[in-house]
Amino acid sequence: MDVVTSLPAELRVSILRLSRRLRQEAAGQITASQLSALGAVLRHGEISLGELAAFERVAPPSMTRIASRLEEQGLVARVADASDRRVARLVITPIGESLLNETRTRRDAFLAERIGMLTEEEREQLNCAVPILEKLASA
Repeated sequence: MDVVTSLPAELRVSILRLSRRLRQEAAGQITASQLSALGAVLRHGEISLGELAAFERVAPPSMTRIASRLEEQGLVARVADASDRRVARLVITPIGESLLNETRTRRDAFLAERIGMLTEEEREQLNCAVPILEKLASA
């Protein structure tokens, strides 16, 4: 098997394994979908459920369930839209922001520990791979 044929499969498996391992470093009882939505609320500020569903690429009913769970945990709050009181917008709470920060800190520490086990050459290769991975993710 040549590189063009095997690289996509090997990269997919490696990324999925790393992603699964990083999800285990989440703080609190929160799913990956909830954590992603919470991060989007932090990035975008006050956001409607429809906008959040579009950003997260999930169906609006799914986002309604995710948002309800986040609200039940006190991680987001619903506020009425200033221009249309019928529209609910989500805002992150201090508890939600704290959970995101703790999760990011834990995940960064996990990666820092693993990166520390690499050789200098491997760290440099990994550093060079980051822009390429970003390009793949945004394409």
